[in-house]
Amino acid sequence: MRNQYIKQLSDLNIKLLKMGAMVQEIIEVSITALTTQDLALANKVYLMDDEIDNIELEIEMSCMNLIALQQPMAKDLRVIGTILKIITDLERMGDHAVNIAKVTLEIGEEPFVKPLIDIPKMAKLAQTMVKKSLDAFMKTDVALATEVAHDDEAVDELYEKIYTELINKMIEENTIVKQATNLIFIGRYLERIADHATNIGERVIFIATGENVEIN
Repeated sequence: MRNQYIKQLSDLNIKLLKMGAMVQEIIEVSITALTTQDLALANKVYLMDDEIDNIELEIEMSCMNLIALQQPMAKDLRVIGTILKIITDLERMGDHAVNIAKVTLEIGEEPFVKPLIDIPKMAKLAQTMVKKSLDAFMKTDVALATEVAHDDEAVDELYEKIYTELINKMIEENTIVKQATNLIFIGRYLERIADHATNIGERVIFIATGENVEIN
């Protein structure tokens, strides 16, 4: 019975890592669709999000079965409870990638009001944060989980830069207001993805210490 329980926990971790990889991919695809103005690729993001929603449900059911049938205690219970929260964070990241795709479709083939430099940087950082936070979870690595918060500060700085530049451009040229506002929204969606990765880091600290802390 114990061996079966350990295998179920291992399978759960594998599914979680798979979901994390899917989230990293959907972020990349949504930003690639934006920067290349590939509208077909933007539409693909919707299908990818459906897959993320499906694996979230699968992981949730596995967690509930483990709790009901194995009655885990102490740290194991914290781990399973944390996984339930992590998949919610990951699912919301997928939703933000969909929001980016929606904006991409709205912009269409309209020329960008400014070169997209910082938005792809934000996306790459957000992807790295997702990977780091999940690595921290798998290793119960508090130091790595805390490192995610420093990455979040860099994302916040890029968002402030994007916001300020686009606001100033709108003041100078009111004909670009719609697209500039949409690009600000994209920056905001990426900033929220980074926040969810930070949440995962905080949950890792909870597993390791039993304490709820804010690392940023």
